Amino acid sequence: MRATLMYGAGDVRIENVPDPLVKLPTDALVRITASCVCGSDLHPYGSMKLEDGPTRMGHEFVGIVEGAGSEVTTVKKGDMVVAPFAISDNTCAFCHEGLHSSCAHPQANLWDGEPEEGGQAEAIRVPLADGTLVKLPVAPDSALIPSLLTLSDVLGTGHHAAVAGGVDERTHVTVIGDGAVGLLAVLSARRLGAERIILMGRHRARTDLGRAFGATDVVSARGEEGIAQVRELGGGHGTHVVIEAVGHMPAYEQALGVVRPGGVISRVGLPQFEQAPVGFDSLFGRNIRLAGGVAPVRAYIEELLPHIVDGTIEPGKVFDVTTDLDGVPAGYRDMADRKSLKVHIKP
Repeated sequence: MRATLMYGAGDVRIENVPDPLVKLPTDALVRITASCVCGSDLHPYGSMKLEDGPTRMGHEFVGIVEGAGSEVTTVKKGDMVVAPFAISDNTCAFCHEGLHSSCAHPQANLWDGEPEEGGQAEAIRVPLADGTLVKLPVAPDSALIPSLLTLSDVLGTGHHAAVAGGVDERTHVTVIGDGAVGLLAVLSARRLGAERIILMGRHRARTDLGRAFGATDVVSARGEEGIAQVRELGGGHGTHVVIEAVGHMPAYEQALGVVRPGGVISRVGLPQFEQAPVGFDSLFGRNIRLAGGVAPVRAYIEELLPHIVDGTIEPGKVFDVTTDLDGVPAGYRDMADRKSLKVHIKP
């Protein structure tokens, strides 16, 4: 079959690889009908060393079950399914607490940690299929597929950011980052009733979509100027919740500048740093809390799925380009150059 491999920074190729096979009785084989490029894929695209490649790419996909091991009971051949970006058994103590991204099963993993599998491909072997895959109540040609695909990562991650931040109808929220996760954090904050949502972003097409998703204000300035504008919108003190959906230090510093005393910084942008200000002047003295983390998107799928099916939300609007596998290398380049927001792949 054909699949996407990254050989190093800026070097993405489509190659033939061995077809996936059932290895364990808990595995399922899925023919991928929709996948995408994630903003987090751009981190290795910009920095991967040649000695670390090649590696299979893609952790978001929807597809059709083509076969399953003898112990798989929740899905069968012909079912349409979505998989979250983390493999989990959905039965361990952490999964029962809604923390599927910390599943204790020995086979639990992130798709990016599965060396022989990747979602930007024609097919995939899914370990722990009963716990990982969720059946979808739609046909393969449903117009809802792009929105359902967001359940695998970006919608669940945006929702997690809002939930971890404690967003409710009394909350004023700032979202830092106008990528797909940031925009769907706006949508999620609006769905949870946030009274005011300030989106910090500089790309007009994206911030316009953010307004459509529920942003009440847009601040395009960065640094001290951006902080001052957000604090003014927040009555001089900033906002109760700040969702940091970028992962770079300047975004974290921006969050510190716009969160009000007693507020929460909810971080879901994949961190590109290990050390950051957490002392008296930055967090402790103002009673600011840090939240967020790797989103347990599997925990949210059943909650969010009905809102997509009934048309209440349309998170699939974050996809602005559709391509086949041959167009994936160009899709990476366009997303890295900010020419595209999020690339939808139809293998």
